[in-house]
Formats: sequence, structure tokens, C-alpha cells
Amino acid sequence: MSGIEIRKVDDSKSLGQFIQFYYDLYRDCPYSVPFIYSDEVSTLDKDKNPAFEFCDADYFMAFKDGKMVGRIAAIINRKANERWKRKQVRFGWFDFIDDYEVSEKLILQVEQWGKERGMDEISGPLGFTDMDREGMLVEGFDRLATMYINYNYSYYPKHIEHLGRFAKDNDYLEFRIKVPEVTPDKFLRLADLVESRYNLHVLKFTRRQLVEGGMGRKIFDILNQTYDGLYGFAKLSDRQVDKLVDDYIKKADLNLVTAIVDGNKSNCLVGFGIAFPSFSKALRKTRDGRLFPLGWWPLLKVLKFHKTDTVDLLLIGVLPEYRSKGANALIFKDLIQQFRCYGYHWAEAMPQMESNKAVLSHWQYLDSEQHRRHRCFSRPFE
Repeated sequence: MSGIEIRKVDDSKSLGQFIQFYYDLYRDCPYSVPFIYSDEVSTLDKDKNPAFEFCDADYFMAFKDGKMVGRIAAIINRKANERWKRKQVRFGWFDFIDDYEVSEKLILQVEQWGKERGMDEISGPLGFTDMDREGMLVEGFDRLATMYINYNYSYYPKHIEHLGRFAKDNDYLEFRIKVPEVTPDKFLRLADLVESRYNLHVLKFTRRQLVEGGMGRKIFDILNQTYDGLYGFAKLSDRQVDKLVDDYIKKADLNLVTAIVDGNKSNCLVGFGIAFPSFSKALRKTRDGRLFPLGWWPLLKVLKFHKTDTVDLLLIGVLPEYRSKGANALIFKDLIQQFRCYGYHWAEAMPQMESNKAVLSHWQYLDSEQHRRHRCFSRPFE
């Protein structure tokens, strides 16, 4: 008889317990990075996350002998399913002790939940949208994580294999890049050529332009066009864009936001790059990702005074018709110059699809190492 009890999250207290489990499980792990607690609440609270306009979700916790031993989220993104012609239930926020019975019970709970709603396959780890953390870490367990990716113990993939019939659905690669002392000639020559031949230029926004002038929204309009066609992506809604502007654009260091405009079209926005200083080490100084009473100070030192040697390349997007014109070179040239000015020695390239050869090819011109890999799995229902 199974000693595992599955409980559904049904109030704010149990949601807090669901969120807290990750911090407890990874408290002594030197490579995990605590997620900001308030961000986790904002994402998982059905009244706060605009993704619930087109998503359904429930959260489940596993208990053994009265102690919480695992958690999982069951998610249906109706917009993505329609876009990709799938009947897919996603699993996310999948964490558990090293006990095969626990992981199996949690996955079976999501499968049952999905079947009851007409789904015919399970995939993950995935969030509500492409802006959430995706994939299970399968390489790079001894590398410090970032606040934008999942970190998990090395036994997690073994549990997926043990569950049976799960197959690789998609891989994301992450690179650690040494910030060059001199911008590579490849980027300099191409950037100069792009400016002279196509009249494309770097533009630095003011805060007013980004927030009040609507350029922040235009950045995510480009993201919608750029990411359309990528694995599992569904276009961001107006409410999602507004939230992303509030969560990221309003807080960004504007020197680390690079826009590319077309001078032949009244300087219309055609591409962008957004970087944030790495908060990984600062977040490890917080108590369970909580910013109050004193957790905010290490993060403020990073954001305002650049007290880190690493910068995270968060988002890069260029409209399809401008990619072949070399607009990316303008972005890299500008950002590298700013990284050197701030004294950053390393850059972390956020997850990129293994199949996205055009993006991956950029790193060959820099001193880079592919040091982490995340994987999404899927299996059809029996």
C-alpha cells in the first residue's frame, strides 16, 4: 500500500507551502539560486498572473509520513495547444526528494488531471508561457544557476528515465562567455557595414520613451514576431506585455538595453537586446528569496553599483527580415562595450534552442563554453 498522499493546493496557505518546498529542498545546495519569493507568488497566483486568461492550472503536493516530499504544477495552455495543434498538459514546478514513488505519483496526478480535461499527452517541465522557466537540467549540475532557469539535482533525469516512455521533446543550451577586452573584428566590421549599407543604427531609450512612450510594449511586439514558431511559443497578450514591462523594463539599467532602428523607416524599432547584471550570488544571500527586511540590499548593490562580475543576456530579438542584414552585430557591439565599461568579466547567455543554429553560431566568435543543458520531455497517455 502506497504511503504517498497527494494534496491539492487550495488556498494561500497551501500555496505558500508549495512555494517554500523548493527553498527547503535546495537550502544546502551551493549551485541553486533562490527565486524571488514575491515573483513566485505573482506567477502562481491565479488572480495575479495574466496567463490565466488562456491557461488552466492546479498545483499538487506529495506527503510521506506527514512530511512534504514533492510538488508539481499541472498546466494547460489553451492558446499554445491551438497554435501547435496539440492536446498537451504541461508539468512544471516539479521538485521531489530522491524517491521514485514520489515522482511517479506526482506525474500520474498530472496525467489524470489532463485526461479529465481531454488532453492526450504530457510535456515538461514547462511554465505557463515561454517567459517562464523551462526544461530540466541534464548537464551542468556543478555550475551556479541563474534566477531565470531551473536548477535541479542530478537525480531528476534518472527519475524521468525510470518513469518510462518519456522522450526528448526539446533541448535548450546555455553558454558562459568571457567578455572580450576588445570587441571582435567580426562584430566591428559587420556593424559598420550594416550601418552604412542598410541605415540601421543603435538607439538608447530614455525611461520615459520605454514606459510612457510605449517603446517597452513595442519591444515585446517584436518578441512576439521573433519567437513565433519556436517550440511551444504562444503570442503574449496585452496584459502579459504590460506585466513584463512592469517587471523588467521599468527596472532595467538603460545602458544595458540596446535598440536597433531603421533610419529608412523613420527610425522604427526592428530589434533589441536586454541584459541584466547577474543576481545569482546576491540572491544566495537572501533568506528564501525574500527581499524584506534586508534581502533587497545585495540586489540593489548589483543593480545600481554593478557589484558583480557577470551579466545575464536576458532577451535578444530581431525582426526576421533584418536578421540576414546583420542587425545582431550592432546589438553585440554595443552591449560588449557597455559590459567592459561596467567591469563585467563574464556573460551568461540564457537558454537557446539546440536547433536554433543561427543564434548559436554567434558564440563561435567569442571565448565561450556551452556549460548547461535543459531538456523538455513528453510522452503520450496510455
